[in-house]
Amino acid sequence: MTSVVGAQVSCRLAGDAGDRAAHHRVRHTVFVDEQRIFDTSDRDAHDDDPATRHVLGLVDGEPAGTVRLYPVGDGMWKGDRLAVLAAHRTSGLGAPLVRFAVATAGAAGGRRMTAYVQAANERFFLRLGWTRIADVDYVGHPHVRMEIPLTPPGQGSRE
Repeated sequence: MTSVVGAQVSCRLAGDAGDRAAHHRVRHTVFVDEQRIFDTSDRDAHDDDPATRHVLGLVDGEPAGTVRLYPVGDGMWKGDRLAVLAAHRTSGLGAPLVRFAVATAGAAGGRRMTAYVQAANERFFLRLGWTRIADVDYVGHPHVRMEIPLTPPGQGSRE
């Protein structure tokens, strides 16, 4: 993925109601309106779990992407709902969102992260250091289960 010249990309945890609303708007636009993976909403019980971290990606200060992550037990974290609005898919925001999620889970003490990745995005995740585990069916669509080891704080990056 190439970056738009001059675009400023950043990621942050959705820290207030406005950030959370923007996070959910991006997800709805991508997964319900555009890709039609979900009929009316992509929200589930993880969205209300206080352990879930909602990340908002920004391009030039405007909400443009999301990722969600949460612990699933025994040092394992799951990342999902990675989404970038169509108008910003050449901004270079996708990789920072994934790296932010991985770093956040590692800083929280996680040892590994797993994700169900749309098959078309497998190569993108491989370039970011993820490993293919298996083909899976997720919400009626082909996905690839992928994993990455997490780096504890102070031990450097594994990417």
